[in-house]
Amino acid sequence: MNFWSIYEHGFARVASCTGHTVIADPRANAEAVLRQARRCAEEGVAVAVFPELGLTGYSIEDLLLQDAVLDQVEEAVEAVRAGSAGLLPVLVVGAPLRHRNRIYNCAVFVHRGRILGIAPKSYPPNYREFYERRQIAAGDDERGGTIRIGGESVPFGVDLLFEAEDVPGLVLHAEVCEDMWVPVPPSAEAALAGATVLLNLSGSPITVGRAEDRKLLCRSASQRCLAAYVYAAAGLGESSTDLSWDGQTMIYENGALLAETDRFPLDDQYAVADVDLDLLRQERARMGSFDDNRRTHAARTGDFRTVAFHLDPPAADLGLRRRVERFPFVPADPQRLAQDCYEAYNIQVAALQQRLAAIGGPKIVIGVSGGLDSTHALIVAARAMDRAGRPRSDILAFTLPGFATGEHTKGNAHRLMNSLGVTAAELDITPTARLMLQEMGHPFAAGEPVYDVTFENVQAGLRTDYLFRLANQRGGIVLGTGDLSELALGWSTYGVGDQMSHYNVNSGVPKTLIQHLIRWVISSEQFDAETGRTLAAILDTEISPELVPGEELQSTESKIGPYALHDFTLYQVLRHGFRPSKIAFLAWHAWHDREAGAWPPGFPEGDRKAYDLAEIRHWLDYFCRRFFAFAQFKRSAMPNGPKVSAGGSLSPRGDWRAPSDSSAKAWLHDLARVPE
Repeated sequence: MNFWSIYEHGFARVASCTGHTVIADPRANAEAVLRQARRCAEEGVAVAVFPELGLTGYSIEDLLLQDAVLDQVEEAVEAVRAGSAGLLPVLVVGAPLRHRNRIYNCAVFVHRGRILGIAPKSYPPNYREFYERRQIAAGDDERGGTIRIGGESVPFGVDLLFEAEDVPGLVLHAEVCEDMWVPVPPSAEAALAGATVLLNLSGSPITVGRAEDRKLLCRSASQRCLAAYVYAAAGLGESSTDLSWDGQTMIYENGALLAETDRFPLDDQYAVADVDLDLLRQERARMGSFDDNRRTHAARTGDFRTVAFHLDPPAADLGLRRRVERFPFVPADPQRLAQDCYEAYNIQVAALQQRLAAIGGPKIVIGVSGGLDSTHALIVAARAMDRAGRPRSDILAFTLPGFATGEHTKGNAHRLMNSLGVTAAELDITPTARLMLQEMGHPFAAGEPVYDVTFENVQAGLRTDYLFRLANQRGGIVLGTGDLSELALGWSTYGVGDQMSHYNVNSGVPKTLIQHLIRWVISSEQFDAETGRTLAAILDTEISPELVPGEELQSTESKIGPYALHDFTLYQVLRHGFRPSKIAFLAWHAWHDREAGAWPPGFPEGDRKAYDLAEIRHWLDYFCRRFFAFAQFKRSAMPNGPKVSAGGSLSPRGDWRAPSDSSAKAWLHDLARVPE
């Protein structure tokens, strides 16, 4: 395995190409195709898609019926075939071809000197500015046939899939322009039949608003079909008699835009992206309704023909041509992040409001440490009370200092409780903890500085014990504060500890998102200015359990690793089921250079770190051991709480159902493939 090769990690590089078309000059257009094809080959592209009728120009009108043009089209196809002999990409070129008594608008698949097959346009439009049926035959009923070209018969029809034998999951299908706009496009059937990369060769003249319509349809097709969708439209050189052209190119994958180019280009232009075939396969495996739909339409999808080819992809390091979010739970795009924070916060608030209403409107009992998680749970509780029309004094908030509680965090806790107007109190757990340690015969009670797990868990357990008894006493429920990241790692005290509560609003929120939720609460002025200042001070505080006495602050991340890397891994495991070697590859591309790529808005400059492959590998090992071989017993008994992120939740009643006694060996075995 070459760890640095995209093709070793389930990616395939695709390109959507547009350029200068010369109307009715197939030779010149073939040369233009090969010029771009050579550039694509140099960049390791597996599939390059060109516009509709690219060998003649889309706006050729009745010249399409001239034998002189059609003869040269066949010569141009031959030129592309011959010129492709030493090139890597599958070239998908638009051409009008004679077949039986008609002309068909075709997508011609060419690879390494071979015409693999030809797919005709199913639905030539004949409305408004379009008059294609004047020259073009509909190909929707062309299935199971062949066409004669270049002295040989090749597969012809809308029922063709093109599969790379040496790139698992790379299965191609082409439709042409209008085919995308009909209620049941050919690509939908092709996806059900197994196509993963759907191609659209488009003419599509531009009018105001049409570019957004195309994007909507491409995005929808990629998401509904759990596929990549590669779109290439005609541009410069097309006739301006009555229309104009913008050369729009774009690549979508499962609803996400991977790449696009500027419209109205002056020269050759192409969008390039690395499509994640593993992701598409995983999505289809998880969504059983996808295959159920295939069974419903088996009469049509079952007779698709497969044309095999050997890509022979490069094993070299080609980089990675796709955006990899450092924080997959936290988009770097400001508008998207604001929308996500709005939704996440209100999901939590609405869920808590509903739970309180369903069980008779009890008070809320919550422990407030001055740390991120309890802070966020408290501001969710405050808004839930506001929405329910109840006083915030029905929130009974306790700060419960222990042996190592700092004045800074305790002070923040008091300031936050006071500014929110909740019922605040302080309950010092140290006398009870000291008594418990003494009765247990723990060395600490005899004055020895022994700060082991028992010492820590006595404090964590007492805090939860007090909260439950206070809830009994005062007619409330205990609101949990532990987050999704802690659930993943099992970083909680089981049972009588922070693992347990009556309801946990944070159980679906990763640590990296909580920071941005609090930032959003401040920036959107959900509360008054004083509360905002306290929240900002809490954001600036080191994450720490504050359980061990000493001059140096007890840092959680120095012990269990960076939450940024753990949340990155969690997303890939939970959402996509990726193997550790692939996660390491993605993490390196996301994290090895702090100057590359975008950071989420508001992310502190001083916290912008980089991680090398050795660090990534080390913490992946730690994550796999904790997540797969240790922490599930805690998750199997976790309290109710709302799913928040599309990345998933760890509820045993929801996204994640796993045995508590599993092994991590399979993941560690794969991780061993990552260079040290």
